[in-house]
Amino acid sequence: MVNLLDFDVEGLTAFLAARGEKPFRAKQVSRWMHRFGQSDFDGMTDIARNLRETLKTLAVIAPPAIIADTRAGDGTRKFLFDVGGGNAVEAVFIPEDDRGTLCISTQAGCALDCSFCSTGKQGFNRNLTVAEIVGQLWQVRHAVGAYRENGSQGERLITNVVLMGMGEPLSNLDNTVSALRVLLDDHAYGLSRRRVTVSTSGLVPALDRLRDECPVALAVSLHAPNDSLRDRLVPINRKYPLSQLLAACRRYLEKAPRDFVTFEYVMLDGVNDSEAQANELIALTREVPCKFNLIPFNPFPGSSYRRSSPIRIRRFAEILMAAGVVTTTRKTRGDDIDAACGQLAGQVLDRTERTARRTFALRLEPREVCR
Repeated sequence: MVNLLDFDVEGLTAFLAARGEKPFRAKQVSRWMHRFGQSDFDGMTDIARNLRETLKTLAVIAPPAIIADTRAGDGTRKFLFDVGGGNAVEAVFIPEDDRGTLCISTQAGCALDCSFCSTGKQGFNRNLTVAEIVGQLWQVRHAVGAYRENGSQGERLITNVVLMGMGEPLSNLDNTVSALRVLLDDHAYGLSRRRVTVSTSGLVPALDRLRDECPVALAVSLHAPNDSLRDRLVPINRKYPLSQLLAACRRYLEKAPRDFVTFEYVMLDGVNDSEAQANELIALTREVPCKFNLIPFNPFPGSSYRRSSPIRIRRFAEILMAAGVVTTTRKTRGDDIDAACGQLAGQVLDRTERTARRTFALRLEPREVCR
């Protein structure tokens, strides 16, 4: 059986055309799946009965199942999804007064092994399919009431989606691009390119492809002002050093929906948070229109890093802003359920060689360990 959540509208059109259906049928089915959250073909009432019967014999609409839905005191919700083979991935919904942001995953684990990230310490199993990526949004929309007419009172709808959960989106580029096209399509979720963000650690060739195939808002995990430190914190820097990464950022802005790149910078006490390093960052990024998002480090079991003090974070931000760089400090959300940035772990059957193969217990408890 084919999972229709694996198709963008173009793929769905081709699937139905092979069965003699006209293109408008794909738009109808897509609207029912994504806009209305329908998984029962009999419920697609404006589609011809014979097509519904055909679809029932050929296809399913099957998002990954929710294993756990954990709520933090600040309203943040962390969802754990079963993606089969002993693997589970996490997504985080962050409600705010003027928006609702969903942080979703693109891989079961991550192979990049950034030293301050819980996901990277779990090892890597596999890329998620399009259905598993889009299905996180599909399921969370049901969970928060977004599929009810106008949303139920008191529920916040999902207005922004960030591919900033478990995994490196650009390591799973083909499926990431297909998923992005579903998020953006007017017959599916209809999100603005400005409201969909891909976060990357800096895979330069894939970043160029994303620019050409489906440019959305871009966030880059920078975390260091020079190659020597970034080589240690973000090992992919050894292959694509800062000079190549920043040049790729400049190229990306030629087609991006926003006229700046957001540089994410996790604040690690005594590692990358000095005044000298702030000034080094200013010189490094001078030629790239950007803003900085400073992220207080969120600890996880086994980490040797500590969060920079509020005073050091504030001083670091002041130096950047004095140079004319727009700078924000991310408010820590969901840390009481380990849903804060850098804490997503899920469950991964590691297939990488850099760590021993092992199974991690499902993170169901409120204090067990969003990129």
